Amino acid sequence: MTLQYLVRVSQPPTLVRRRRLLRIGVAAATLLALSAYLIVQHLYGGRSAPRCVVVAGDGDGASYELTPEQAVNAATISAVGTSRGMPERAVTIALATALQESGLRNIRHGDRDSLGLFQQRPSQGWGTPKQILDPVYAAGEFYEHLAKIPGYSRLPLTVAAQRVQRSGFPQAYAKHEPDAALLAAALTGRAAAALTCTARPGAEAGDPSRVRTALVRDFGTDVLQDSATTLSERTASSSAAAPAASPSPSPGRSGTVVVPVAETASAGGSARQRGWELAHWAVAHASALGIDRISYAGRVWTAADSEDGWQTEDTGDDVAAGDTSDGAGQRAARSGGKSEGKTLDEVRIVCGQ
Repeated sequence: MTLQYLVRVSQPPTLVRRRRLLRIGVAAATLLALSAYLIVQHLYGGRSAPRCVVVAGDGDGASYELTPEQAVNAATISAVGTSRGMPERAVTIALATALQESGLRNIRHGDRDSLGLFQQRPSQGWGTPKQILDPVYAAGEFYEHLAKIPGYSRLPLTVAAQRVQRSGFPQAYAKHEPDAALLAAALTGRAAAALTCTARPGAEAGDPSRVRTALVRDFGTDVLQDSATTLSERTASSSAAAPAASPSPSPGRSGTVVVPVAETASAGGSARQRGWELAHWAVAHASALGIDRISYAGRVWTAADSEDGWQTEDTGDDVAAGDTSDGAGQRAARSGGKSEGKTLDEVRIVCGQ
């Protein structure tokens, strides 16, 4: 007679605990993802989080997407370069370097004592930690070193960047060149209406004085030459001379910053290129500075319709918005341009409605 035994093999307690922890972990991750989604939906009213996109000016379909934070840093790097008279190639090299070193984020950590957009090291003479964490200072230091390299604009990007950075991975800069070139073309103004950012409409109105401060910080004091007042301040002056005029917005809380467009001969640019440089800079800073509307050359970007990018501006838009500035009626006719027959002498940045 053969006896058969039913043997029940129990799973080890350790394995059971691991599986239980795995199920808990999956549930927690799902809950966190759901919470993040609900927070984004609440913050942005069902819209996706703000983002920026730059496209090729020649219409070949190339594009690059980045966050508003990255766009602000990229715009600052470009502005510092052109203000120093550096060519577009130099801006491309700087942007590719920052993309590799920090992902265009002003980080407070890195290899050893490296800091900031370019991961510059205080111990290597790049400046104090506070200075290096100032994007304007950091970009200026990069360009200063780049300018000392003979024929840098004719060198391969990896070679030029490496001679400034002394990186342990010199070939890593190469993969960022296409994206950096797209950004440089837009941010230097060579490619018109090539950079757009989405924004959350209904956000608190920005302060024109903050916009002016940021412009001077990135471009230098000359950027606002002959434009020392905001639209609301101009309107207030007009109201004092003509009491019957309608009241102007409160200075410092709502109004328009009018930025004159001048030739940038030192960088080999034109007035039109300078205008698009300033307009793209404003779009990149729209979320950070609470900018509601930007207009230049017959094109307009608005926070409310930011997902539509740059649109053709209606003829009466400025008047409808209460535009009573000195240059409101000065329109430069330009034949053959695509929606660029107006306002080539200034960029208008509106904070609030």
